[in-house]
Amino acid sequence: MLNNLIKISDCSSEDLNNIINLGIDFKDGKKSDSLKNKSAVLLFDKPSLRTKLSFMIGVKKLGGYPVYFSPEEVGMGVREPIEDVSSVVSRMADIAIIRTFEQEKIELFEKYSKVPVINALTDDEHPCQALADVMTITEKVGTVKDKTITFIGDSNNVAKSLAYAVLSLGGNFNIASPKGYEFNKSTINYFNKLSGGNFNSYDNMMEPAKNSDIIYTDVWASMGQESEKKKRLNDFSKFQVSSSVLDNANKNVKFMHDLPAHPGEEIEEGLLYDPRSIVFDQAENRLWAQTGLMDYIL
Repeated sequence: MLNNLIKISDCSSEDLNNIINLGIDFKDGKKSDSLKNKSAVLLFDKPSLRTKLSFMIGVKKLGGYPVYFSPEEVGMGVREPIEDVSSVVSRMADIAIIRTFEQEKIELFEKYSKVPVINALTDDEHPCQALADVMTITEKVGTVKDKTITFIGDSNNVAKSLAYAVLSLGGNFNIASPKGYEFNKSTINYFNKLSGGNFNSYDNMMEPAKNSDIIYTDVWASMGQESEKKKRLNDFSKFQVSSSVLDNANKNVKFMHDLPAHPGEEIEEGLLYDPRSIVFDQAENRLWAQTGLMDYIL
């Protein structure tokens, strides 16, 4: 049974399927009061639109009340030791939702917590995004199993969590990155050992795009990488996703992006509104997948 979501690998394939199905059920009108008279604390070291909005609304849909702390209010590990913050929060709240930088911070928080902890993003992982993504793929193409998802861009937290979820559900995962931005060898070896689909890495985007059911991309410079942006814009210049890249894929290909997007950089202008884009369905499903996740954990 899933008690916390610190890394996407905390989820078995059964957990992933159960959460996907719950998310779809909630989207179709399912009701639950699993958070009735309970509180959820959101501790965010990083600002957010979709993550904050979806969790705040999701908590209320489950009958609970969210309490949000902005980066300036908490300062985990700066204003107060993480273990102390966790000990206090878990004596007052019923679930803790953490969005921070270092993976080690949330792992330490979970160690001292008496209540479930959910990773709402770290530099290493973005499990909630992966849950919404595989839910969206299931909705739009029927299943993840035997489908080919090609991620174009940096081997970042989004790509890492998505790869695990896709492979665990029997899908194939390609990643196309410039040299120097690939997954490290230990991560590649880990993905290759997962039962399910096939993992492949490329240094160009057109080859893996050919037989793809999903083309996915993300920003080239994430929060915390602003000082690298000029170099990254140059390094990723041949990895912009355009309508011609989608034309090169399977006939019924769908386009995904976790947002926010930077048109003119990782995508061409207007691609979010291409008929093949399911980006805003994907964004909406953050609400439903996370509502399903909280209900499942509780």
